[in-house]
Amino acid sequence: MGILGKIFTWWEGATIGTSLFTARKGQQVGEDILGNRYFHLKRPGNDFHRRWVIYSGANDASRVPPEWHGWLHHSYDEIPESHLPQPHIWEKEPTGNLTGTADAYRPAGALESGGARAAATGDYEPWNPAEAE
Repeated sequence: MGILGKIFTWWEGATIGTSLFTARKGQQVGEDILGNRYFHLKRPGNDFHRRWVIYSGANDASRVPPEWHGWLHHSYDEIPESHLPQPHIWEKEPTGNLTGTADAYRPAGALESGGARAAATGDYEPWNPAEAE
């Protein structure tokens, strides 16, 4: 992405402003398996410890793994790699938001999947106010 793209866009990586702020006041504390980098203020003030992420690709919050999400939102103060237990064998890797992509869930009857639904079974009776009295 060219210099104009970095100045005026925010959806792919960090803007110039974020990059300058990170260079001046940020300290990298870690990186996740997707390549996202996590930062906090070098010298926090007023008991507020600002934390942020610079994405390795598209800026999509669903690309932040659960352990780093907890750290970003101050659920715990330790770096995730230092205090979380090893993942269980049955745990899946986190996935991004697939809405709007070809891999998104399409239920039966959705227009994108053909629009054909199963026929009604006939067990539905609509409510009629005249019969309710």
